Amino acid sequence: MKQTESTNPELIQLIKQLKKESREQCAPIWLAVADQLSQSRSRRATVNLSSINRNTKCADTVVVPGKILGTGLLTHPITIAAFSISETAKAKLDAIQAKYVTISELVADNPKGSNIKIIR
Repeated sequence: MKQTESTNPELIQLIKQLKKESREQCAPIWLAVADQLSQSRSRRATVNLSSINRNTKCADTVVVPGKILGTGLLTHPITIAAFSISETAKAKLDAIQAKYVTISELVADNPKGSNIKIIR
């Protein structure tokens, strides 16, 4: 079967950045996120807020290598990064003062990737 690659220039640039940071900072978390993002769109993570709520505590930092959907409730403020987010999820995060950042911003803030959870 022919293997296809993403044609999204933002995604391609993000994957390259994550692999570079992983090598330079000896941070395997960024390589794991890059590998997840390089999969086909149907195999990438789509995570509901209810799942994030069950797997996090207050003030955690989470990265989702895919899309965040707005189903469910988030009851505590966290910092969350993802490749994309639905409008419903963004509104619910704003309502509880949770911080949404892009994956690139999270890498810039925490290049070593310490104390970050990957939720798939």
